[in-house]
Amino acid sequence: HVQLVESGGGSVQAGGSLRLSCAASGHSLSDYCMAWFRQAPGKEREGVAALDSDRTTTYADSVKGRFTISQDNAKNTLYLQMNSLKPEDNAMYYCAADRDAGICSGGYGINRGKFFYYWGQGTQVTVS
Repeated sequence: HVQLVESGGGSVQAGGSLRLSCAASGHSLSDYCMAWFRQAPGKEREGVAALDSDRTTTYADSVKGRFTISQDNAKNTLYLQMNSLKPEDNAMYYCAADRDAGICSGGYGINRGKFFYYWGQGTQVTVS
């Protein structure tokens, strides 16, 4: 059983940066499909970035060039570096993982949120 714990959220001014972390326990995530999703109040959940088991990355158009997803296998931790933050980035951010690498195939991981099995509890990002 995999447990995911996010951290690193907070309040920043527009143009600032944050780095979210998602620490995993229970199993190595080196061969998992991993992703970050976010949900703002009153809005549907949105895929932000995905990382395939072969290290292929995919980003939502709204964050391309500003956000970077990465993974440290030694620490079994997924990261989301967020730069040039905007008020529209306000949301609860969740990390997700699944053993089925096919979920991330073709760069569609950010569109397949409903297929991810493991989810963290979320960390709030507020940009003013």
